[in-house]
Amino acid sequence: MFVDVHGASIHFSDLGAGIPTLFLHGIPDSRTVWDDVIAGVRGCYRCIAPDLPGFGQSAVPKRFRVTLDDMADFVDAFLAALGITQPINLVVHDIGGPYGLAWAVRHPDKVRSIAIMNTVFQSEYRWHRYGRICRTPVLGELLQLLTSQSGLAQAMRLNSGVNKPSRAHISATYHGFTGSVRRMVLRLYRGLDPEGFAHWDEQLRALSARVPSLVIWGDRDTYIGNAFADRFGARQVMHLPQCGHWPMIEMPEAVSRYLLELFAKAASARPAAYADTSEAST
Repeated sequence: MFVDVHGASIHFSDLGAGIPTLFLHGIPDSRTVWDDVIAGVRGCYRCIAPDLPGFGQSAVPKRFRVTLDDMADFVDAFLAALGITQPINLVVHDIGGPYGLAWAVRHPDKVRSIAIMNTVFQSEYRWHRYGRICRTPVLGELLQLLTSQSGLAQAMRLNSGVNKPSRAHISATYHGFTGSVRRMVLRLYRGLDPEGFAHWDEQLRALSARVPSLVIWGDRDTYIGNAFADRFGARQVMHLPQCGHWPMIEMPEAVSRYLLELFAKAASARPAAYADTSEAST
C-alpha cells in the first residue's frame, strides 16, 4: 500500500487489528525486516511498517532534511495520513531510532509504549567505521559503488550472533540496496551528527521513565556497543548475548514475545499515564 506524505509516495504494510503499533527499520533494510516479528504480533495488534524515505519503494519528500525535527515531522505526517489519532506502540531499530524517538520526544502524548533495538540517540556516540567512511566525501561514494552482495553478506554476518541472516534474506536485502537507497544512506550518515542528540536524549529518558518502555539489545553488535543499551532510560533492558545487530532477524520469536509483554503492560496502564508525558516536550 502507498500513502502520500509531504508530496512523496510512501510504501507501507498494515496488518492485523487493534492498538496501532509502528515498526521503523534501519540501514540497509526496508519494512520487510520486521516480517517475522509482525507475524507473531499481528494477531493482537495493528502492525504498521513503512519503508522509510528513500528506502524500499518509498520516495523522499522534496523538502525533507536530515534533521531530528524533520524526521519527527515525517513520522507524525505518516500517522496523520493513515488517520491514526490514538497513542501507539512504537518499535524502532537502527536509523529508525532517530526517526521514531525524535517523534516520541516531540509528541509524548501520542506514545503508548516504546521498544528500542540497537540504535543510537546519545550525543557521546561516535560513528562506527562504516559510518565514518560514509561521512567522508568521495570515499563514501566509492564504498557504496563497490559494495557487492558478498561484501554485504560478510558485513551482516560479522555483525550477527549465533543465528546468521539466511542467504535468502541477504539476497533480498542486496537487491533492495539500489542506487537511490545507497545515496540515501550517504545522506543520512552525513546529515546526522550524534552531537545533535544533546537535550533530545534527556527528554527521551524522561519519557521512557513515564511510559512502558523496553530495550532489546543484541550484545554482539559491533556497530553500537552494548553499554548504550542502558542509556535510553527504559524501564526494562533485555540483553541478548547470543544476538548481534538484528534481533528481529536473529531471534524473531523471542522479540515477538517481549513485545507482546510490553504492549500488554501498556494496554493495562491508566490513560492518565500518557497525559502526564506532555511536559517532556517542553
